[in-house]
Amino acid sequence: MRLPHRRRRARPLLGRAAVTGTALLAAVSAIPGAAALDQGSGPSGGGLSAVIRYTENGIPHILARDYAHLGFGTGWAQAADQVCVLADGFLTVSGERSRWFGPDAAPDGSLSSAAGNLSSDLFFKGVRDSGTVEKLLAVPAPAGPGKEVKELMRGWAAGYNAWLAQNRITDPACKGAGWVRPVTTTDVAARGFAVSVLGGQGRAVDGITSARPPGTATAVPDTAGVDPAAAAEAAREFFDTSRYDMGSNAVAFAGSTTASGSGLLLGNPHYPWQGGRRFWQSQQTIPGELNVSGGSLLGTSVVNIGFNEKVAWSHTVATGTPVNLHQLVLDPADPTAYLVDGKPEKMTARTVSVPVPGGAPVTRTQWWTRYGPVLSGLGAGLPLPWTTTTAYALADPNAANLRGSDTALAMGRARSVAGIQDALRRTQGLPWVNTVAADSAGGTLFTQSQVLPRITDELAARCSTPLGRATYPSSGLAVLDGSRGDCAPGSDPDAVQPGVFGPGRAPALRDAPYAENSNDSAWLANAERPLTGYERIWGNVGTPRSLRTRGALEDVSSMAGRGGLTVADLQEQQFANRVPAGDLAAADAAKACAALPGGTATGSDGAAVDVSAACGVLAAWDRKADSTSRGALLFDRFWRKLTASTAAKDLWLVPFDAADPVRTPRTLNRAAPGIGRALADTVAELGKAGIAPDTPLGEHQFVVRGGQKLPVGGGTEALGVWNKIEAPWNAAVGGYPEVLHGSSHIQAVGWDGGRCPVARTLLTYSQSSNPDSPHSADQTRLFSQERWVKARFCERDILTSPRLKVVWPRERH
Repeated sequence: MRLPHRRRRARPLLGRAAVTGTALLAAVSAIPGAAALDQGSGPSGGGLSAVIRYTENGIPHILARDYAHLGFGTGWAQAADQVCVLADGFLTVSGERSRWFGPDAAPDGSLSSAAGNLSSDLFFKGVRDSGTVEKLLAVPAPAGPGKEVKELMRGWAAGYNAWLAQNRITDPACKGAGWVRPVTTTDVAARGFAVSVLGGQGRAVDGITSARPPGTATAVPDTAGVDPAAAAEAAREFFDTSRYDMGSNAVAFAGSTTASGSGLLLGNPHYPWQGGRRFWQSQQTIPGELNVSGGSLLGTSVVNIGFNEKVAWSHTVATGTPVNLHQLVLDPADPTAYLVDGKPEKMTARTVSVPVPGGAPVTRTQWWTRYGPVLSGLGAGLPLPWTTTTAYALADPNAANLRGSDTALAMGRARSVAGIQDALRRTQGLPWVNTVAADSAGGTLFTQSQVLPRITDELAARCSTPLGRATYPSSGLAVLDGSRGDCAPGSDPDAVQPGVFGPGRAPALRDAPYAENSNDSAWLANAERPLTGYERIWGNVGTPRSLRTRGALEDVSSMAGRGGLTVADLQEQQFANRVPAGDLAAADAAKACAALPGGTATGSDGAAVDVSAACGVLAAWDRKADSTSRGALLFDRFWRKLTASTAAKDLWLVPFDAADPVRTPRTLNRAAPGIGRALADTVAELGKAGIAPDTPLGEHQFVVRGGQKLPVGGGTEALGVWNKIEAPWNAAVGGYPEVLHGSSHIQAVGWDGGRCPVARTLLTYSQSSNPDSPHSADQTRLFSQERWVKARFCERDILTSPRLKVVWPRERH
């Protein structure tokens, strides 16, 4: 039986460090600032402070006496690496982008899906004007954030501000910019709120800020309608995780499969390489209280994905649909009032003014209901017209969830996968991710413990409107009858907030030989132990899996069956760069190519193209996306074109079989007419760009850092590569000359019976976004070379780093 971690009362800093031995105590005592912290630095001793020990690649190990001081050190260190990106994000959540950058410019997209600065500002200024974040901060735990997280946020703001006051900005992105300013605890919390609603209100910003009652100049006319069939497909696409700029792979292996008998965890999140959704590495230590290492989303005061001495975890973007719609029946006398059980309720008007350069502020009104804001649509494909009879309101339970940092902190203090599960149960703060974990005792965990509206299949069947009867099966998006009070989502007794599922309803798998997720639903977290019985809103069952999921399940089930696994096997899996699409189709594509009369195919423009040279290249290709692989680029361009123009039913001879979901569909249909056309278009495209069909992938998939071209292995979603890389095609500058998103904060963690975890990490885009920093590209070079960073977790490892650099930031008043 695993005992839960028991929190201990804080003791003096060096007294706690003394448990590591006399020699270590002497070494720690020699660190500038540590002795002063032990003497009780704090508000009475001159303000907040921390000790930051930097090791290789600029990774900070932050040592503090309590949570406020830890937050201070974290805010300081993040500002040192990412001040411009952070300042830009704070401008977003304060609703001031238009003032500085103009209303029509596009934000970086890290904190919402707003198409332009004006709609972003209207939304976030509305959040600030309404006091939403302040109200959430005031909610008592567990429904609201706990005291320790509030102290972390307070300290983070103080640390960020202290860095600004005591340092000169050198990053050209914001050097001398007037929009870089000190922040408050509320600013830090507002950024957390934006992250929480990324999958809900944050994806509907344009629809929320553009909704207008009928009769106004910009309103949708009454004749507009919503076609259920088209809406079903639009909703499926809108909530399709493979289309997001965030994804992930993660796998946990049980002790029965490993050489040491301890668990193993490989986390491979796929996040943007630029902007405010980057990860940032650190270790956070309050001796005797907290000791955790890993990646934090910028602007957060906690480690979101990481490990400690007993347990490691990662997250993957989940398939649960985090919102629902309520279709409103409007009062015939007033289109800004709606009926519930026959009684009219007036909408709340939220009038927001946004300053813009060179003119009067732009003022708009947003309309809110008991369910949430009225909106004009979800994305371009799903319009939701506000007519004289009908409107639609968006319900997003994560708009009442400011507990994400509490969950991360509780996980950082867990001592086992049971502790991880308990942390998720107590805090219930994850808005849009799954959790995969392993521990030193050999346990594994997969759980989809996310905050979802409590919409059961029974409720959807009883209360769906005609639109909802189309969208719910296709995407999990429920459209409920808002005129009936009995159609509101209910509550579970174990839920910390009303209207959501309790953790007991979340799909979960404990202590399986392996637990894996690659952004498909929970169904096949383990292909031999499928999860079923959950409501549709959590995800689907018995449907085709992505090629990335299929390839991952083939790989990890084989690894588990082989046994004797170590961290080195995790490292090998990360950079295996196997292309599942290539294994399925390359040989048949080569044969179809060779069978073309005269080696010629007709392109989409009707031109005949000699593709004969491509046939041999496809046949000889190693089926990998290594930077040295010849034929990988040819297959990549061919496969994208083929799958974009050919339906799955016409592509494969063996269709999907729910009884064999990892191996089906399969066997390329060589007679599919799209094959010749895709070959012709690919050969013509590469020829026009001066790229040979057998060119190594890395010559045309790369990034440039400091004037140096760094080849990048890995591949796009359609290829199914574990090491996912998404890059825009630009033949004029060499092919794929920059990575937009993909592999980010990678960690391979295990235990070998010693005191310290065995961990290898890699932050693919490096620690700093400042091009003048020595840590703006150092790990990117390692990623290009498929090399890793040996994590320094224990004190002896930190203090013996040949690159050890110690700083002691403190507030100055």
